[in-house]
Amino acid sequence: MSILNVEHLTHGFGDRAIFQDVSFRLLKGEHIGLVGANGEGKSTFFNIVTGKLMPDEGKIEWAKNVRIGYLDQHSVLSQGMTIEDVLKSAFSWLFQMEERMNSICEQLGETSPEEMDNLMEELGTIQDTLTLHDFYVIDAKVEEVARALGLLDLGLDRDVTDLSGGQRTKVLLAKLLLEKPDILLLDEPTNYLDEEHIAWLKRYLQDYENAFILISHDIPFLNDVINLVYHMENQELNRYVGDYTHFQEVYEVKKAQLEAAYRKQQQEISELKDFVARNKARVATRNMAMSRQKKLDKMDIIELAAEKPKPEFHFKAGRTPGKYIFETKDLVIGYDEPLSKPLTLSMERGQKIALTGANGIGKTTLLKSILGLIPALSGSRELGDNLQIGYFEQEVNGDNKTTCIDEIWAEFPSYTQYEVRSALAKCGLTTKHIESQVRVLSGGEQAKVRLCKLVNKETNVLLLDEPTNHLDVDAKEALKQSLLEYRGSILLICHEPEFYRDVVSQVWDCSKWTTKIL
Repeated sequence: MSILNVEHLTHGFGDRAIFQDVSFRLLKGEHIGLVGANGEGKSTFFNIVTGKLMPDEGKIEWAKNVRIGYLDQHSVLSQGMTIEDVLKSAFSWLFQMEERMNSICEQLGETSPEEMDNLMEELGTIQDTLTLHDFYVIDAKVEEVARALGLLDLGLDRDVTDLSGGQRTKVLLAKLLLEKPDILLLDEPTNYLDEEHIAWLKRYLQDYENAFILISHDIPFLNDVINLVYHMENQELNRYVGDYTHFQEVYEVKKAQLEAAYRKQQQEISELKDFVARNKARVATRNMAMSRQKKLDKMDIIELAAEKPKPEFHFKAGRTPGKYIFETKDLVIGYDEPLSKPLTLSMERGQKIALTGANGIGKTTLLKSILGLIPALSGSRELGDNLQIGYFEQEVNGDNKTTCIDEIWAEFPSYTQYEVRSALAKCGLTTKHIESQVRVLSGGEQAKVRLCKLVNKETNVLLLDEPTNHLDVDAKEALKQSLLEYRGSILLICHEPEFYRDVVSQVWDCSKWTTKIL
C-alpha cells in the first residue's frame, strides 16, 4: 500500500536547482536511507514532503489519516517545558480524544435514541483507538523510552532549555518514538548521540514495523537498519534495493556503464560530423551526408553529470610548541554545579586523544574550560608555551546572514577574492554555495565553511568538538585523512569509533570523571 506519492517534483533556491521532475512512491513498512552529498537537498526534501516548504512544481499526496513523525536537525524546545511535558506531548492527540470521550459520556443522558446510537459508535471507536495506542499505559511507555535513551537519570522534571544539544536531540527523538507514527522522517538522528544510545536506536529501527526515511552519513548505522536506498544527486532521486554497501556497488557499475556509453557515442558523433563536413558539398555523396546529419539531429545525447568537487582539508602546521599542551590540577568543571570530580590531567606535544562518554557529562565543557572560554569552578589549568590553537565548535549561531565569501574574508582579510574562492572550493563547496548566505546552507556545508577557516590558519593543536556531525561520506573521509597526516596535537570529541580509532593514540573515557549519573 502506498502511503506517499510524489509526482513531478521540481524545486530550487534562486538559480540553484535542487530537484528536477522527481517522482516516487513510498510503500508501507519500507525502511529507506536517503543519501547524497551535502547540499544535494535531503533536508529540503523532508521540508517539502512535510508541508513546511512549498515546491515550485509537482504534487505531494499522503494517504488518508497517515501520521507523520519528523525529527529535524534544527528542532527547538520551549523554555518552561520539562522533559516529561515534552514526552507526554507525544500523546496530545490521545488526550484530546479522551476529552471528547468524557464529553460524549456527559451528553448520553440527554440525547435522542438516534443521536445516542451515533454517539455510542463514536465512543467505541475512540476507546478502541485509545487502547490500540497504549493510552492507559502512557506513564510506563514514557518511562521505558526515557530509560532507553538515558533521559530518566537526567530527571523528567528538568527544564529542556537546561539541556545540552545532544540531550535535547534525545528528548525530541524519544517524543517521536512515543508517537509511533505511520512514517518516521529522521534527519541525522545519530548526531550528538553517544555509542550506547546509537546501539539502542539501531535495535529499535531494526524492529520498527512502520515505514521510515533516514538521512544519515553514518554508514555502519545505515547498513544495519535499511533495506532500500534513495540516492539524491544532480536533481534526481534514484531507488536502489538493499543496504548502502550494495547501493555503492550497483552505483559504481551504472556509472562505469554510462561513461562507456558516453565515450562510444562521442566517438560516433565525431565520425558522423567528420563525414558530413567532408561530403555535404559533393554532389555524389550529398545524400549520404544528409542522411548522417539526420541521424545526428535525432540522436538522444548522453550527458555525464559534472563531477562534484571532492573536499580536501590540509591543516597548516604551525611552529613547534612547548613540551606540554596543557596541564590541570584538581580542575572542577561546570556551570552552576560541578560536572566533574577534581581532574589532574596533562597533554603532551604530539599526542592525539579522543574524549568519549555519554552526552551531557561535560566533554564540551572540559574543552571550553581548557581553552579558558568558561571559568572552572575550582582548581587550575595552565596552557603550554607557543600554542597556536584551532578550535572547531559543535554548535554555532544558525542565523548567520553573511555570505561564505565574507565569512572567510573576515578571518583572512589579506586574501584576494580568488584565494577566498579557492579556499572554499578546496573544502568541497561549489560556486553557488560560496556566494550564498551561510544560514541557507545545509548543516554539512556550514561545517565545511568552519573547517575552511581552520585549515587556512597555522595551528599546532586542534580542539575538535564533534567535527563529523552533518559531514557527508567524502568529506568525513577527507577529514580523517588530514587528521592522520597532521603533525600537531589533537584533542577530539567524537561519537563515531570508525572515525577516531585510526586517528588517535589514546581514548579518555569522561564517564570515569563525571559527577553526572547517566
